[in-house]
Amino acid sequence: MSKLKIGWAEEKFEFNKPVNLVGQFAERISEYEEKPLCATTLVLKKDEEEAIICSVDLLDVSCVLVSEVKKILKTRNTDIDTEKIIICATHPHTGPGYMGYEENSISIDSGSNVNFRYLIESVLPKGKKYIENTSTEDNNIMSKEEVLNEVSLKIANSIEKAWINKKDSSYSNAFGRAPVGMCRRVKYVDGTAKMWGDTNSEDFLELEGGSDSGIELMYFFDEDKKLTGIAANLACPAQCVQHRMFISPDFWGEVKMLLREHFGKDLFLLTLCSAAGDQCPIDLIRFVTPESDVNDPNIKRETVLKRKADPSMFDISGMKKTGKRIANEIIEIYNEGLCEAPSDTTLVHETKALSLPLRRVTKKEVRLARKEIKKYFKMKDGDVDFNDAANLQVHLGTLKRNNLQKKVKNVEIYSHIIRLDNIAIATNPFELFLDYGNQIKARSKAEQTFVIQLANGYEGYLPTKKAQEGGHYSAFVSSGIIGYEGGNILVEETLKGIDNIFTE
Repeated sequence: MSKLKIGWAEEKFEFNKPVNLVGQFAERISEYEEKPLCATTLVLKKDEEEAIICSVDLLDVSCVLVSEVKKILKTRNTDIDTEKIIICATHPHTGPGYMGYEENSISIDSGSNVNFRYLIESVLPKGKKYIENTSTEDNNIMSKEEVLNEVSLKIANSIEKAWINKKDSSYSNAFGRAPVGMCRRVKYVDGTAKMWGDTNSEDFLELEGGSDSGIELMYFFDEDKKLTGIAANLACPAQCVQHRMFISPDFWGEVKMLLREHFGKDLFLLTLCSAAGDQCPIDLIRFVTPESDVNDPNIKRETVLKRKADPSMFDISGMKKTGKRIANEIIEIYNEGLCEAPSDTTLVHETKALSLPLRRVTKKEVRLARKEIKKYFKMKDGDVDFNDAANLQVHLGTLKRNNLQKKVKNVEIYSHIIRLDNIAIATNPFELFLDYGNQIKARSKAEQTFVIQLANGYEGYLPTKKAQEGGHYSAFVSSGIIGYEGGNILVEETLKGIDNIFTE
């Protein structure tokens, strides 16, 4: 009877120049490194089956990045099956952009990419130009190509080292709770909704969605029963210090530091973001003013009352509080005692191709978009900047989608479905709204289900029906390539994939 083999490795990304930080409308250039960004890989190997999961401290993982990593690995003398590699993002907004979005014609044409500057520049009237908030085209800033080369190389190194390091091991799965993720969409009495909406308003009705404080956990041990690493799956993006001007893995960096202080400096931590497209660490009910400017047109407050609450989750103080909560729970679950490791292990890994319907726009919406863009530029004096890109995002995205839907009806994605004994792991390439993840977890045949978003591609937000009806950022057509009809298909097909490997 062969044993489960497990391998770990971590590689730090090294940036020899400032980088262009991505994830916000305003351009930002890094001023320093708060903590390093990393690629952490877990290899699972049993007999002829394998699963390789690499978590990266990046905003997302484009298909171009995945392709580059596979190219590097195929030039090396390993027997890794590159089709069994999962590369997923923790989604900090304090990491670099890299070359790759521009080469993805679907993302560009759909308007679902994060490059809103590209969208507004594509319709600028003659004589107007885009003015950067900070000079992202400075030669002293690391280029997107240089960043792509660095991150793809380090991800490949992490995967290869973990593969080489694999040895007989065991694991124990567990469950914990930490109040981190909360819905960041605010619904009003007229049926509209807003990302980061103001709740201190007479027309505030409710937060649009729920939250999930659960942490799906796995603890891994070597043959001497020494703890080697932990995998943690949490329904919240790493998005506390999201507007800051430094490089940081956000709260997961804090968690890792605290766990290594407790368990030892050699501990590995695989950080996995569950379905959390409408989640964040910010409490919009007890809103606390950020300590410094966030420079975000979506976060505006006419009146902010002083609240007895957490520190601002837009700042380092909130990031530290969040990291401490997660680390304390992971330590406490370990101290309470874990279940006995399985005596024999079942490992199944399948990939599932899905064809999801493109979210389409109507002729009426296209006419309105053209009218509103023309009206906006007529009223706008001078050049434009990130504020204008934010104001026009829905209309710009509508025009781009209209162009794409003339050529494309469906979008092809791939999902990985893994069975590890009584655990299911399912991936998707979206910022998937929480409700979809909850549906998968609640209906799964597995004892415990890890849902991993932003894996092996980036296709934008995937909102629910109520979010699409409410509108605003994350639910606009410019925010994602698939609508709720595709979300429902994704849930059903994911559950079919889980059912199949749990009935074999």
